[in-house]
Amino acid sequence: MSAASLNVREVSVVFGGLTAVDRVSFDVRAGSIVAMIGPNGAGKTTLFNAITGVHAPSAGSVHLDGQPMAAVWDRLAWSNLSVTAAAAGAGAAVVAGFLPAWTAATAHAGFAAVSQAFIHSPAVPWAALAGLGLGAAAGVFAWRQSRLTPDRVARAGVSRTFQNLRLFRDLSVFDNVRLGAHRHLGARSLAAALRLPAHRRDEHLARQRAHAALRLVGLDHVAHRAAGHLSYGHQRRLEIARALALGPRLLLLDEPAAGMNPAEAEALIPLIRTIRDHGITVLLIEHHMRLVMGVAERVIVLASGSVLADGTPAEVRADPRVIEAYLGRDEQAAPGAQAASNPTAASRTGADHG
Repeated sequence: MSAASLNVREVSVVFGGLTAVDRVSFDVRAGSIVAMIGPNGAGKTTLFNAITGVHAPSAGSVHLDGQPMAAVWDRLAWSNLSVTAAAAGAGAAVVAGFLPAWTAATAHAGFAAVSQAFIHSPAVPWAALAGLGLGAAAGVFAWRQSRLTPDRVARAGVSRTFQNLRLFRDLSVFDNVRLGAHRHLGARSLAAALRLPAHRRDEHLARQRAHAALRLVGLDHVAHRAAGHLSYGHQRRLEIARALALGPRLLLLDEPAAGMNPAEAEALIPLIRTIRDHGITVLLIEHHMRLVMGVAERVIVLASGSVLADGTPAEVRADPRVIEAYLGRDEQAAPGAQAASNPTAASRTGADHG
């Protein structure tokens, strides 16, 4: 597994008349840990949604390893274009089947034969309509397959967690994580129904991935407990494990420390570093400043849907624009500066809704 780079270029997301993300551009180097911070409603989660295909960007582009995310599926799109061409060709072949003179005639005579066939043979128009229908259906299929959707983003090697827990509480911890390995199940439905060797092999690999992810986050000792019986901090780690089971090259964490106590949040610092060391690029949204300052190599600050600052943790922490965006104007600048320079004081500032 090799870490992936991320390049966001002039991305905007507009809902009706509301611009939630406004021409945002930034780069995430492969193998790095980058944090995104900002006040509530700054557009951070909306930007994550645009990157992962939940929302279609209104403008701009997202590149993975220098390639547009949609272009990851160029080969698939080309294969479906070939299906379209094949369907059109099949329609033509059906028409030609009613015109035995076509192969022996010149082009001019052939077109004349087609004209006569349409006049005198009612079967030929129906054959032409069938070919047209097949071609149109294949074209729609190609369009659907070329869209940037979350499942294609996942297959490209991008996984994420969400602000709110999205676990199957009645399933075991292990089964929750095994679901994340679904994209690696290459066997088809028939193979699964008949329990063919290919399906059994895929299932074995999925179990291995699930166990490895649980060991990485430190939950292998509770693998067979129901997910709903875990502590809140462990449930947060479980979501990270499920995202890791997908086998990502880029991992997006949306407030992984939300709701955790200070000790649980700080314990995420070595975990995120370990994830990075396993060849995964990490981009996280977080309000817990001790976590951000302790793990991030770069910090991007969003405010009102735009990039306010981008730099090292020390540079961002000392930026007066960042202090103002979080804590108000000059009359509040003194306590704001103190909080910004003291990660503990600003360790928890609430959940993001942007």
